[in-house]
Amino acid sequence: MAVQSEPPYLRIVAEIRRRITSGELAPGDRVPSTRGIVKEWGVALATATKVLTTLRLEGFVETLPRVGTVVSDRAPAPPVKARTQPEHDLTRERIVRAAMDIADTEGLAALSMRGVAARLGVAAMSPYRHVGSKDDLVLLMADAAFGEAGYPAVPPDGWRARLELGGRTLWSLFRAHPWLAQLAPLTRPLLLPHLMTHAEWALAALDGHGLDPVTMMDVHVLLYGYVQGLAVGLEQETQAAATTGVSEDGWMEQQAAALNSLVASGRYPVFSRVTASLADGYELRFDELFEFGLGPLLDGFATVIEGGRPELATLATAHQALTSTTVRPRT
Repeated sequence: MAVQSEPPYLRIVAEIRRRITSGELAPGDRVPSTRGIVKEWGVALATATKVLTTLRLEGFVETLPRVGTVVSDRAPAPPVKARTQPEHDLTRERIVRAAMDIADTEGLAALSMRGVAARLGVAAMSPYRHVGSKDDLVLLMADAAFGEAGYPAVPPDGWRARLELGGRTLWSLFRAHPWLAQLAPLTRPLLLPHLMTHAEWALAALDGHGLDPVTMMDVHVLLYGYVQGLAVGLEQETQAAATTGVSEDGWMEQQAAALNSLVASGRYPVFSRVTASLADGYELRFDELFEFGLGPLLDGFATVIEGGRPELATLATAHQALTSTTVRPRT
């Protein structure tokens, strides 16, 4: 009986993985692109795409905007056969850190209790002795992530400087752990001790300015929602790149024909004029976009906190009346 040969993409994956684990390709080095794989191994573009997707899901490579696919600085070490770590060395902290590493490099969808056990070199069921379920693990991960940055004991002067620091601190955490933005909608906040530290900081910045409690919470939620909303795009791009094997720049190149068709239709004159004036195209930079939006957001808060516009006082009064009104069902 003939033995079925290994799929071509797996052989290529094994070779690139060998180059990484042997040190031939170091963290930050570019790995062969899809076109490079096609040229070197003589396979189809779809096969080359599958190669990079597999390596990305394994955590060996990552796609960087304007750079391409490179060796990840968190590339996993080669597996150790027939060897497990002693049970007494396993702690909840180690489990949480290993799970965060997986989510950071591969996305939250790639996280599993079995995968955490494999990364730690322990039996598949061992993590359950310290963490009850994957859902419990994700909450522990989130609390640990939000606890990675705090605030000074002596806050800066003024509400604006405090909220600005709060927004930038949250952005740095979402930037380091994009999966945080996927965990819960604003309507179902995570009640985690370290996350409450950030809420306390924002509310303390607003305290003493004569705002009613609803307005204080509105400002706090708007600031958090602004950061979380932008951060959602970070994780979505990570997942899209991992699933398709196509970088952000590569995807835009593939959309050139569709974009040209929309422009040529004449139905979107302003869009066409604006895009035509962008000599080098438009590049979405999340960090710059965050900074660009933070200033106007705080300017808007100033009109409420400092009472700079009299019409807003009327709106605030009406808002308070509406939120304090109880609608009773007919009996």
